[in-house]
Amino acid sequence: MGVTVKDVARLAGVSTATVSRALRGFGSVDPSISERVVDAANRLGYVGSHAAAALSTGKAGTIAIITPFVDRLAFQRMLTGVEHELRDTGMDLLIYCTGDPSDPHPVPPHKRLAKRVDGFIVMSLSPESPDLAEILNLRMPLTMFGAHAPGASSVQIDDREGAASAVRHLLDLGHRRIGIVYGRESTNPLVLEHQRHLGVRDALAGQGVERDEELSVAGEFTMTGGAAAMERLLDLEVPPTAVFAFSDEMAYGAIQTIRRRGLALGRDIALIGYDGHEMSSILDLSTISVPFEELGARAAHILLSDIEDGGSAGPVSEMLPTELVVRSSTAGSGTTPASRAAAAAGTPD
Repeated sequence: MGVTVKDVARLAGVSTATVSRALRGFGSVDPSISERVVDAANRLGYVGSHAAAALSTGKAGTIAIITPFVDRLAFQRMLTGVEHELRDTGMDLLIYCTGDPSDPHPVPPHKRLAKRVDGFIVMSLSPESPDLAEILNLRMPLTMFGAHAPGASSVQIDDREGAASAVRHLLDLGHRRIGIVYGRESTNPLVLEHQRHLGVRDALAGQGVERDEELSVAGEFTMTGGAAAMERLLDLEVPPTAVFAFSDEMAYGAIQTIRRRGLALGRDIALIGYDGHEMSSILDLSTISVPFEELGARAAHILLSDIEDGGSAGPVSEMLPTELVVRSSTAGSGTTPASRAAAAAGTPD
């Protein structure tokens, strides 16, 4: 028979539950006791199992991330923050992808997942999503990433204000014909990008500019989609003088199209993205920088605390600010919006 958690508890003079908490790094265990437990485990050569921990503590030793997408840069950056927070806790991570909220799909097996995890981080689901309602009904520790729902902890950014600041930046440069490259949904309140549409509306209305719907094009949140969306915008009879892309990835595709058309980014047409990916600095792309790694770490920290104290502290809501980062893609070179429009259309002033 191998060394068990009971052997470690006996040598350390504590309960098996304390051994499990100490070896996972939970802060509720006195540091001197944790040190004694770790020393006992090392002396015995104990290798713990989550199955044993679940029996002794009633915990699965795993948290789940539920997200519509796993292939976007934002998710990857958020996951980096979550992983960093979990690294020294001994907790495992389970990722469940629901698929695009705007597409029909079977209700995920939340009740089955609940038997395998101690809590959930829910990313990029609207508070009105049926998936979120199913998860909330489980009455388990839950932290939302990117949105807020009554009774649930959350970490988020102000997407509405972030988008508004991007458009205000373009308006302050003198642009009035501003193209919008959004993801997939322009009017669906069930998807989180809806808040960015509201921010665009706020900024335009604030300066008395009417939104022209022909200037709004879907880009699927991909580089390929962003490139195609920019093609459509530049093919308009009167193309935009500036474009706001709802993600840096779509902006990268837009840059490809701009260059392929022989236009100069920042001079012939201004472009700003959203997310603040590190590649944006290399491409000199103006962007709205979002602290995704910090958001992921905070989401994991809040969830772990909730799991540890049984939710006694109540829901926690945190909002981190975005930052407007201005680079040469919106810097211009003294040309007027009218001349930029003419250049984009391939006609003289």
